[in-house]
Amino acid sequence: MTLERLNPRDLPTPQMYTHVIVASGSKLVFVAGQVAEDRQGNLVGPEDLVVQSRQAFANLGRALASAGARPEQVSKLTIFVVDYRAEHLPAIEQGQLAPFRDHKPADTLVGVKH
Repeated sequence: MTLERLNPRDLPTPQMYTHVIVASGSKLVFVAGQVAEDRQGNLVGPEDLVVQSRQAFANLGRALASAGARPEQVSKLTIFVVDYRAEHLPAIEQGQLAPFRDHKPADTLVGVKH
């Protein structure tokens, strides 16, 4: 799959995502929401959002790999965070950087109540 990344000049250039992704190709992979659980279903990093973020994104990488896909082929992320506060963003970004590095898919961050 080929991805074209677009950040229109009349919008601010984001650091962690791309405003528009145009995906071309013949295979689509849909991945269910990934959480901060290990292989046995145990929560990893209770009370540590950095550890939880890394685990959730590592799980996403494993799910993609099972379908023969790579993080740099992801066009869109939706991230849900329980009891989200602005100070959580750096921890989430740390987890996101590991699998995505310089690739910045379009993304949406949604805070949800516990």
